[in-house]
Amino acid sequence: MLTTKEASLLAALEPRAIEEGIEIVTIEVVGSRKAPTIRVYIDTEQGIVFDDIAAAQAWINEILDEIDPFPGAYTLEVSSPGIDRPLRTRGHFEAAVGEQVYATCSEPVDGRSRFSGTLLGVAEDGGAIRLSVDGDEVVLPFSIIKRAHIKGVVEFK
Repeated sequence: MLTTKEASLLAALEPRAIEEGIEIVTIEVVGSRKAPTIRVYIDTEQGIVFDDIAAAQAWINEILDEIDPFPGAYTLEVSSPGIDRPLRTRGHFEAAVGEQVYATCSEPVDGRSRFSGTLLGVAEDGGAIRLSVDGDEVVLPFSIIKRAHIKGVVEFK
């Protein structure tokens, strides 16, 4: 689910995140090759407040300066996972059972590579997720899921 570069950034940041009591939900590298944006989504069991983000941005920036992941300029964005929480690990998917989920796959399943439906669970062997899509159950192997996130819905009263 992570590119090689994203996985290497996660590996560099995760030890410090654990020390800080922070979960790195996911990392995304987007934008141009000459000036990419590194997005780091963080969370804690208590949730995230602005001070958490500011503190994390400081140590994340220090580590990225040390490893210099991209020659030249890049932009760092640190934020909470938000209402459209990214799903990357088995634990993320298990916590989101019953939620509306959007997933993009690297190869087609039943002729499709994009799915939107209710997350039914993680397969017993742990190698796939089960979605209810238009009344049918679809099994998506973790190995082909490129990106997945909860489809956040805000209700106004």
